[in-house]
Order: sequence, then structure tokens, then C-alpha cells
Amino acid sequence: MIDPVLLNDWHPVAQADALRPSQVMPVRLLGENLVLWRGSNGVVAWEDLCPHRGTPLSMGRIEQDRLVCAYHGWTFNQSGQCVRFPAHPEQIPPARARVYHVYHAQERYGLLWVCLGQPEQDIAYFPEWEDASFRKILCGPYPCQASGTRFIENFLDVAHFPYVHEGLLGDPQHPEIDKYEITIGPEGLTAKDIGIWQPDPDGTGQAAYMTYTYSVFRPFTAYLKKTSGRDFVIYFALTPVEETSSIGWMWLAMNYGHETPAEEVRAFQDQIVAQDLPVVEAQKPERLPLDLQAELHHRSDALAIAYRKRLKELGVTFGTA
Repeated sequence: MIDPVLLNDWHPVAQADALRPSQVMPVRLLGENLVLWRGSNGVVAWEDLCPHRGTPLSMGRIEQDRLVCAYHGWTFNQSGQCVRFPAHPEQIPPARARVYHVYHAQERYGLLWVCLGQPEQDIAYFPEWEDASFRKILCGPYPCQASGTRFIENFLDVAHFPYVHEGLLGDPQHPEIDKYEITIGPEGLTAKDIGIWQPDPDGTGQAAYMTYTYSVFRPFTAYLKKTSGRDFVIYFALTPVEETSSIGWMWLAMNYGHETPAEEVRAFQDQIVAQDLPVVEAQKPERLPLDLQAELHHRSDALAIAYRKRLKELGVTFGTA
């Protein structure tokens, strides 16, 4: 059974531009197979299963604003109701001839989002999205053979910068991290005033002492803003595919560097994530321990500890131990 807090939340599953009007797309979320397609009323997300003979609907095709199953041609409208049996064209399909599960879906921030249950709140807010002074660059997808909880916790960890990202986000000669403040509010966890020296904080090659602010809006949606007189933001939304498999999506927002080609900015972020993934995928246990006695901790781990406590309070068992 899927944890209620995850079942009733929004999760990104694909880049919006990747789903063309005539395309049928299979995706996987929280251990469930889904099919996505675009109808005249917007994005449609269903269980990827035809109720007739169990064929994946993602093998089908779109015809006249309807999805046609590849096996026997059963035709479904946007609400998931079958409206045509090709083998018996004179018969009106009964009400029970419909897709088993129709999910909530919407498009936002250039991504397609799905909620498998009943949404209890909107998609986590991206503060810089409507701010024209920030350029926005989407990075990813970043497939990760590790739990989403491990992936998010790595994103929140600055103490690894001098060693995993030496010469870029950190310097082993300057590994110190001062004590920082953590608060819990309506938007989740926030950690402020985390300072660290970075040789190349954003790919521009200009070293600076950066001050980080982290927020964890949802179990699988986090945010950081680092500043040294100008702001660099990452809105990190994650697809929890399986308990030990996830996909990361990162929106970068910068109120400077508009002349730098987007390809260069994206390549820098790709490099950072490529350095992270081997470490995250090698961590044991694969599921993030919520028992704080299971691993050792230090003062610099305060945000990770708060994240684990928050997951436990919310009842998250998916990807945790």
C-alpha cells in the first residue's frame, strides 16, 4: 500500500515537451505502471492496463481524441470510458467497460505531474518561476538507482562538496561548515545561512564564499538558493519510481549570467549530478534509515537529521528503513 502522504501528493513523471499530441507514453510512479496522453481537455493519466485482456494501453494509439487499445481496438474516451467495441460495433459498451484507475494529471513548470490519490495540496511552489529577472533552465532527467530519499538527502548535504565535487563546489582545504538554523513551517523544512567556500559555484569559474538556504517542501521536492550578491536557485523535483529507483528533475534559476549559453549551464549541472550518482547508488542500506541510531551523525548533518525526522512524522515508508 502506498503511503497516504505520497499517494495524495503530486509527482513529476515526464518533461511536458516529450509528450506530443499523438503520442502514448508509459511511465512508472510509486511502483505503478501509468499511461499518459494528451486529450483536448489536457493531459490524461491512467493505469496502464486495458480492462479487456490486460494489455498495456501504452501499446495503443490516439485516434480522434480517444485512445485505441492495440490488442482488440477497444476505444476509450478521455474519462476512461470505453465507447466502442470494434468486433461488435452495434453494441454500446456498458459503464463497467472502463479503465480501472484514472488519475489526476496536470502540466506545470515544463513537467507533467500526476497524483495517484486525491490531491491534498497543490504542486510545491517554485518562487522564481514568474520572476522575469531569473532565467530558467531545466536539467535532467537524472535516473538514479537509489531511493528517492537517499537522492534528496544528498541534495541537502553540503559537507560532501569538498570531496565529491572538489574544485567545483568545494575545496578540501576549506571544508568547514558553521552551525546553521533549521525551522519548520507550512512549507516544510528550511535551513538558512549555511556557508561554504566554492571554487566554481555555478560553472562560471568565479570562486566565492556562498551562503545556502535549503527548503524541503515535500518528501520528494526540495529547493536551494545560494547567494554571494547574486542568486542561483535549484528547484529539485523527484519521481519516486520504485523504492530503490528514482528520477531527478532540476530547474536552475539565475538572476545573472544571461549571456552564458544554456548548454554550458546544463553541462555543468550534468557534471555535478554525475559525480553524485555513483556515491548515492552505492550507499547501504539502500533505503534511508529513519532510526537515528542506525547511522552516525555530526552537527553538519542537522538538515539530514531534520529531513529523516520529518519523513517519519509524515509516515513515509516508501524508500525508507
